[in-house]
Amino acid sequence: MSRIKAEIQQCMSGPERDGATIGARFRFPAGFIGFQGHFPGNSVLAGACQIQCALTAMEKGLGKAVALREIVLAKFVAPVLPEQEITCLVSDCADTPGEWLCRARITRGDERVAELRLRVCLVDEAEGRRDP
Repeated sequence: MSRIKAEIQQCMSGPERDGATIGARFRFPAGFIGFQGHFPGNSVLAGACQIQCALTAMEKGLGKAVALREIVLAKFVAPVLPEQEITCLVSDCADTPGEWLCRARITRGDERVAELRLRVCLVDEAEGRRDP
């Protein structure tokens, strides 16, 4: 997963913060690893990559590593093809003991691509621990 995460970071523009909302844009070339095998001859960005886009936007926007604890909701409603620009907005992060429950919305222009609710926690990179 670290290779995919690194490639997703390379495809990101931003992030930008507007109050409690973090936004980032992504454009994936045809050779992006997340298209390999998904699906041969008809590349579509995997849902796992879209979730990682939200996590990457959070990490870059917060300046801290986050760990995914739970995918509460993942609704993928439109495919993302090579070279299409998508925007990921992360907002409504409810601070619960030791973790955050965040909403992420991925769009392509005015078209909704995905809706996510992710439970995450901060990671202490120095010790590799998750902050409770």
